Order: sequence, then structure tokens, then C-alpha cells
Amino acid sequence: MGKSDTGLVLRNANVVTLDPHRPLARTVYIQGKRISGVSGKDVDPSLAGADARVIDCRDKTVIPAFHDAHCHVTAYAESLLNIDLSPTSVKSVEDIVNKIKSVAATLPAGKWIRCTGYNEFYLSEKRHPTLYDLDRATVDHPVRLSHRSGHAHALNSTGLRMAGITGQSEEPPGGMIERDLETGDPNGLLFGMGSYLAAVIPPVGAAELEVAVARAGETLLGLGITTVQDASPGNGPDRWNCYFAWKRRGVFPLRTILMHGMDEAGRLPAGLPQNEYDVGLFTGAIKIMLDEVRGSLNPSQQELNRLVFEIQKSGRQAAIHAVEETTVDAAITALEQAAKRYIRKDSRHRLEHCSICTPAAACRLLKLGAAVATNPVFIYYSGERYLATVPQEQLSHLYAVKDMLKAGLKVAAGSDAPVAGADPLRGIYAAVTRCAENGRYVVPSQAISALEALGLYTAGAAYSCFLEKELGTLAKGKLADLVMLSGDPLSADPEELKNIRVEMTLMDGKIVYSRAPSR
Repeated sequence: MGKSDTGLVLRNANVVTLDPHRPLARTVYIQGKRISGVSGKDVDPSLAGADARVIDCRDKTVIPAFHDAHCHVTAYAESLLNIDLSPTSVKSVEDIVNKIKSVAATLPAGKWIRCTGYNEFYLSEKRHPTLYDLDRATVDHPVRLSHRSGHAHALNSTGLRMAGITGQSEEPPGGMIERDLETGDPNGLLFGMGSYLAAVIPPVGAAELEVAVARAGETLLGLGITTVQDASPGNGPDRWNCYFAWKRRGVFPLRTILMHGMDEAGRLPAGLPQNEYDVGLFTGAIKIMLDEVRGSLNPSQQELNRLVFEIQKSGRQAAIHAVEETTVDAAITALEQAAKRYIRKDSRHRLEHCSICTPAAACRLLKLGAAVATNPVFIYYSGERYLATVPQEQLSHLYAVKDMLKAGLKVAAGSDAPVAGADPLRGIYAAVTRCAENGRYVVPSQAISALEALGLYTAGAAYSCFLEKELGTLAKGKLADLVMLSGDPLSADPEELKNIRVEMTLMDGKIVYSRAPSR
């Protein structure tokens, strides 16, 4: 693996190209990093080259490699080091307490214990853990629990003290400290304060993080993902330099597009110097976090309008985090105002998540030439919660990918990992079936075809970051990023989609992952 011949041919394959000019083929020809031809016939000697290596795909399905349009790579890597508190791992607050207690017994006092993936909806108590619970596990170690969404955290009393949070602490903008109703003291629950905690809690050591990032890269390649868009607004020069070093040393080989927040906009490279392009590192959109944690828009509509206009005028791409119907509306309003004040061709601004999208909102986005990076996989992992908590009048518009596509919108899909699992095939299953992990269906009227779902993770994702000329479909001249699957998503029973596996991943014409044959 990792070896690249001058010529490579994938023959006898069921090639799903995602290219409307040639939807299906039998053979893909590769020279160096790029596709030199796609044919409906078997090996053509004039295209293959005398020294070409030929791989018989034995009628397996070959598709463009997957592209995660919205994830958080370093957070995903760190989650691999943390204690897993996902619903498959713990069933109650008491399970959480016992799991932390057993880990604490093996660690020196004062060392942070980091836990990820808890979801109060799936705990038997149907509530968040608080410091009163976590202190029963340990007070000798600071403890931080991260909610599956990434927007809520729970700390024990030692963790609160080390994070500098007391009864006199004021909430940061967009954040909320939940307090004891009688004493007014923090009860350990924090909402919308991820950035604050990242600034005050010691980060994972560089060496440990590098090991985790390498592991994350191997995992993602094994899932058929060769390109990721890191949507973390805190990405800045330090993170850019980390990625650059990791990629130069082969620690994280995936093609990486780094978004960053407004505060970092002037501190990252404005262009794409050749050396960064060669290692596959790109500057991406400017990320704006828009939420309603404290019951009102943060930032305000006026401030949001200003930020978006500034991005519009600078020639950059905006990526606005918008989940609720009100935040989606506010984001679209800001984009409309910016477009009126400063005309640009193909600004291709994005809404991230766009969880509640009405047909009217989709039409407004289409008129703006905007794209959406949404998360069908959330239907699988959180479907039961949505059915119980999303108001009925909004439920029909929840992750309404069918309506978005029907309106003509360009739609990409991302995992938001570590918020959800990174497997694109699980997301494709959710988009096609609208079936949650527990077997319940979530607005099945919004189901789309397997071909449309594949497009979200390939052509749509490439379009969302201006890479459609290089990636997303299998056509002559495109980069040779391909995946061989164990089954055909287009003909498989929808229920079998989640059982399809990646057999082989190619990136830039090199085999970077190959699944060992079963014995």
C-alpha cells in the first residue's frame, strides 16, 4: 500500500462516476495522480500503457472517494483518546460515575479526565450529569464531559475550580452557566462555552495529539474519506502550522480544507502557496457561529449582517452555523443584505447544518447561489430524540434534503465528527431510509435516492469548497481519488446500505487503504 505506479487500471468494475455525461463505466485509467480515462469497455491498451498495473475489481462497485464537508478533525482525534460515554457505552448517570471512578483509580491526582459523547436523552434519568454526580466519581481529578453535540459540557467541582468558574463568574457571549436555584452557585453544566473551556483547560500534549491525529487519519481513509473540511472556527495560524507539519511528515495524509473564524481571518494565508497545495492543505470558508443559547440571536442580526458583509466584500466564502429555523432565517437575511450591498459572482456562501429548512428558505438560498452543508447521519444517531423534542410543525422540515435538492440547491454532507460517527455509508443509509438507530423512521417523506445521497458526499462536497474541477466525480483529468465498495449502493436493498464496507481507498492514484480479506 502507498506505492504508486506510473499507470494503474481498475477493470471489470461497476463504476458509478457521478458524472452526468457518463454515469456508469467498466474501467478507470490512472496516470500519476490523475484519471487519464474512463471507459465503458474493458482494458484499452492505448489508454492503459505498457507498464500499467491492472487491478481486476471482480465486478465490485467503484465510486469517487468520500469527502466530509463538515467535521472537526482534531476534536475527532482527541475523542479517540477520551472516555467514551456514547449511548452504546453507558445507559445511565450511574454508569458514567462508575466508568469515571474506575479510570480515576489508575491516574495520578490532578490529571484531567476527558469524556465525550454523552447524550442525556438516552440516559435512563433523562438528564445531564452535574458536579454532584461527577464529584462522586472523583474530586482528586478535574473532570470534563462533552455532550455529543459539542455544545454542552459538564464539569466536576475540581474541574470548575481549575477552569476559573465560580458563583461570581459572568457568562461569556453566547454561553450559559447553569446554577443551583437555591445558592446560585454553578452546578457544573455549561452551555455554549466550548471555546472558553478550550482556552482555560490545558490541551492534550503535542506528541499525544499527533498519535491521535495519525490514528484518525487511518480510520478516515478506511472509511473511504480522502478529503475533509475542518469546520472549527478556532483554527488559526498555530493549527495551520500543525496541519502543515503533520502533512509534510505523512501523519495526516488526507486533503484538508481549514475553515477559521472571523478573529483568525487576517492571520491565515490569503492565497494557496504551491508548497501548501502540494501537501493538500487549503484555506477554507470563514466560519460564523450563530446560535440562540440564551434565547436571543448571538451574534445579533445587526452584527451578523456586518460580519457577512465584511466577508462578502473581502471576496471570501462565509460558512454560517445555523441550526434552528430562526437562525437559518437570520443567516439568509444577512446573506441577502450582503448581496444587495456588494455584488459578487459565485460567492458560494454556505449554511452549516441548516437543520430546519422550509421550502421557502431553500428557494431564498437558491436565489443567493448559496450551498448547504448538512448532516443526514444525525437522523440515524439522534432520530428518537428528534421525534420526541422537535415541534410537530418543524419536524417535516428537519434535515429536509429532498426539499433542498428539489429546489435546486447544491447540497453537501458532513459527519460533524466527533458529534456523530464519521462513516459516510451510515449517513447515506440515513438519507435514503430516514431510519434512526432504534428502527424508528424520521420524516420518511424527505428520503432521497442512493445516487442522490452518494452525491452529497462526493460531487456536492467538492462543490461546497470550490474543488469541483478536481474532485467529486470520476472523469478524465480529475484527481484519482476512488473507493471500491463491497456492494452496490444503487442496487442494494436500502436496509443493507449500512452494511456495505470499503474494500479499497485510492488517493492521488495511490492505494492508501486496503481491507484485509476475511478468512
